[in-house]
Amino acid sequence: MSANRYSPSPVQGVYVAPISTGAVHATVTIPGSKSLTNRELIIAAIADGPGRLIAPLHSDDSRRMIEALRALGVGIEEIDGNGEFGPDLAITPAKLMGGTTIDCGQAGTVMRFIAPLAGLAQRDVHLTAHETALHRPMGGLISALRDLGVDIDDEGTWALPFTVRGHGRIRGGRVEIDASASSQFVSGLLLAAPRFDVGLHLVHTGDHLPSLPHIDMTIEALSRRGIRIERPATGEWLVEAGVPRAKEIAIEPDLSNAAPFLAAALVTGGAVSVPGWPVHSTQPGALLPEILQAMGAHVGRHSGTLTVRAGSEIRGLDMDLSAASELTPTLVGLAAFASGPTTIRGIGHIRLHETDRIAALVGNIRALGGEAEELSDGLRIIPRQLHGGRWAAHHDHRMATTGALIGLRVPGVEIDDIGTTSKTLPEFTLLWERMLRGASS
Repeated sequence: MSANRYSPSPVQGVYVAPISTGAVHATVTIPGSKSLTNRELIIAAIADGPGRLIAPLHSDDSRRMIEALRALGVGIEEIDGNGEFGPDLAITPAKLMGGTTIDCGQAGTVMRFIAPLAGLAQRDVHLTAHETALHRPMGGLISALRDLGVDIDDEGTWALPFTVRGHGRIRGGRVEIDASASSQFVSGLLLAAPRFDVGLHLVHTGDHLPSLPHIDMTIEALSRRGIRIERPATGEWLVEAGVPRAKEIAIEPDLSNAAPFLAAALVTGGAVSVPGWPVHSTQPGALLPEILQAMGAHVGRHSGTLTVRAGSEIRGLDMDLSAASELTPTLVGLAAFASGPTTIRGIGHIRLHETDRIAALVGNIRALGGEAEELSDGLRIIPRQLHGGRWAAHHDHRMATTGALIGLRVPGVEIDDIGTTSKTLPEFTLLWERMLRGASS
């Protein structure tokens, strides 16, 4: 393993959010995308030869995926690389064996991406998760896998824990799925589909499909490895059977993890730059420049670096965030300091994430003296003077970072479990405090 510039141990427990002494002026390098890392790990595991991920994310979620694939028989080694946040990964595909238990922790990508892969294993694979994640929706995926002939024993719960009785193959073919609860149902099936006997014809039957950029991300990742995917109609995908090509893939920075840092520019009246911002990306966080500009920021891009500068005010918006719902917590933090109300719609499905994010955000804002209300598919924030107090993380990394964002301007905000940020960004507190050292009074 290469020596990294730093290998921080995540801060645990209660964290008194540091207040900014003035306008922040900083450049923040963001580690790799969790969504891309875990997708590329799955594809590399079923590829036609050894591959490599350059600058992948090293976090709780990616560790769970690596452990899951190793348990199935895939070889994954850490190798020297030039990444600031950890080693590269060398992946050697192998026949998937099973005969194991996989603990998905709190990682939705692991539970939804490994379940279809487990049907290709030679023996049983028992899937479970952290007790706080056993509520996360799995029924639509279980139903679709059964329709494809996969034998799943869930004792009638339609939820984790359950056992996939692998037989080494999945025939594939046409299947319908209601993925209204999570786009990860679609991505999980698409990722495994090339190794189905006859590929996959997947049809979404629900009334809406959240987080479409994440499905586009899955399709793009498969396509760059030679897998042909057609989209004959909205909510319909045809995946040809085949073997993905082994490749070296460089992982983009996690644009959604960049959100609280960029938002800090608006909250403090300063400027924050993120290097390595891709010109094109299927990450939902790619919508941040447009959204922040609509909220009053000045946004510029030069030589691959995105810079967000505060404007004269933070503007409240009425927005449909169904395509990028993971940005909701950060945008709620910004909305708390806006010049007018903010309404966020199209995010009803985030009630089923690590926690009910809508209820948790509303509850936390109210606990600090703010005004917020839940809507059927979103929430509304009316800016009020805030005071310090407890900010509950609810085992949710994005809830924790939002508490830190609000704490930049509100003294005494205490996040009860900052350690939950290790799910996707173990370096959060180090990067946050480093950013604040660039504050000017």
